[in-house]
Amino acid sequence: MKMIRQYLVLVLFVCTMASCTKESVDTADIIEAKNVPEIENELLDVVNQHRLSLGQNSLEFSSVAYQYANDHTDYMMSRGSINHDNFSKRASSISSEENAQFVAENVAKDYKSASEALSGWLNSSNHKKTIEDEFTHTAVSVKANSDGTLYFTQIFYR
Repeated sequence: MKMIRQYLVLVLFVCTMASCTKESVDTADIIEAKNVPEIENELLDVVNQHRLSLGQNSLEFSSVAYQYANDHTDYMMSRGSINHDNFSKRASSISSEENAQFVAENVAKDYKSASEALSGWLNSSNHKKTIEDEFTHTAVSVKANSDGTLYFTQIFYR
């Protein structure tokens, strides 16, 4: 009887943990928006310029990270706010596909240009640390919603 009770407690614990996850999201209402390649390219350039000014390597563009960044930017736009929802799933997928050892991301909203986004990130210790960390690859997704509000996702990995 004690063994059955322990088993039921374990099952209840697993069910409770699974039901409380923040990683589960409904993707049925996500619409793919158009990218703003001019700002994406400029942001890649200014991030690399910043890194080079510190004596660090420039980051190589990753098409795999770009796809995940685009998907996340569309997701944030559908929610109307910035977030890191499902980051562990993105990171795990990138790690598997690219043999990456570490993955990070920065997100932003409401900046009008690449230089404004970089400035905002550099004024945040966590975002700045990500930009200046020992990464080798990156991708930036910038998309505008119907009101012209820009959403940014930059993924980094090594």
